[in-house]
Amino acid sequence: MKALIATSTQGFDPTEVAIPWKILHEAGIDVRFATDSGQQASPDPIMLTGDGLGPFKRALIARKDARDACEQLQNDPHFQAPLAYAAIVPDDFDGLLLPGGHAKEVRPFLESKTLQKAIVAFFKASKPVAAICHGTVAAARAIDPDTRKSILHGRTTTALLKRQELIGHRLTKRWMGDYYLTYPTTVEDEVKGALASKNDFKEGPLPVLRDSPDHMARGFTHRDGQYLSARWPGDVYNFANDFLAMLQGEPTAPTSGT
Repeated sequence: MKALIATSTQGFDPTEVAIPWKILHEAGIDVRFATDSGQQASPDPIMLTGDGLGPFKRALIARKDARDACEQLQNDPHFQAPLAYAAIVPDDFDGLLLPGGHAKEVRPFLESKTLQKAIVAFFKASKPVAAICHGTVAAARAIDPDTRKSILHGRTTTALLKRQELIGHRLTKRWMGDYYLTYPTTVEDEVKGALASKNDFKEGPLPVLRDSPDHMARGFTHRDGQYLSARWPGDVYNFANDFLAMLQGEPTAPTSGT
């Protein structure tokens, strides 16, 4: 079984790429990668080092488990030799994962019409598609040529919450400027704008603590058929395991989380 993780060449969130890769890889899934440039990707260094995060470094930096997984990921030969978006053949894969990252360097990933065309093809083939955090923006921007609407129109989803994005921005704006705002419009507002109804956006429980293998109830995902979504790195273990279950053919399950 083969899954594709599409990401930006620079600035991806290390947690949202490395933890799913590790869980899928250890389960025997053949994980491949695609970037906008076709070159090996690099994670957002601020999320790995905490440099610039000031007094909030401990709360905002990627956890040690994610940093360790990211180090292992960079030794994976498939990660070192990604496809370019134009070379993606959806028929070659059993599912697609769209991670996030809020650094401005992720914009080529979020804005690629070529990737958006591939996203539509995965949806239309009824293959599992999973998007977390800013990855939901890539899905929201993928336009179905038959309806001329977002591929998420008529579906339900979650995404990075507006209050999460603005809190990160307000906490760090004094010395980091707009680092935490990828665009002037928040992820939640843009994703809601792509939906048939704002009621199709699912906030989930208050995101306070991050999930982990020992604390899965802290995370939240939302599943609509073959589409899975999650909000932030704190949902990543639920997100990765739910996507794995979808790849393995489990039927639609209830939304996870508390």
